[in-house]
Amino acid sequence: MTDSNPLDKTTVAPDVLITIARLSALSVPGVSRVANVTGGVNRLFRRGYRDGVRIEVEDNVVVVDLHLILKKDVNIREVSRNVQEQVARALQEMVGMDVGAVDVQVEDIDYEDEEAQPA
Repeated sequence: MTDSNPLDKTTVAPDVLITIARLSALSVPGVSRVANVTGGVNRLFRRGYRDGVRIEVEDNVVVVDLHLILKKDVNIREVSRNVQEQVARALQEMVGMDVGAVDVQVEDIDYEDEEAQPA
């Protein structure tokens, strides 16, 4: 068996990183969904933004910005911390990249289930 060629490399598309971050966040209990972020024209010029998830990569370090809607009756701080840990772990384990930060913005609380039930 020979050593791998130092010129061999694997390239991961930004959409793959976004998908990993999104699915990891959604797997955390207390997260309802990823928020659709409106931002007008400014959002169109920001790279890596899709479906409430923004990814920036510089020098093999990933920074994630998540916009989430949480379920009702959860501890926002605890859920946010769990999201940060889960997303960072998933990116490190699946892609092998260092994670500089996972920023969580809670956009809303999901009360739709309560409103949908008849009185």
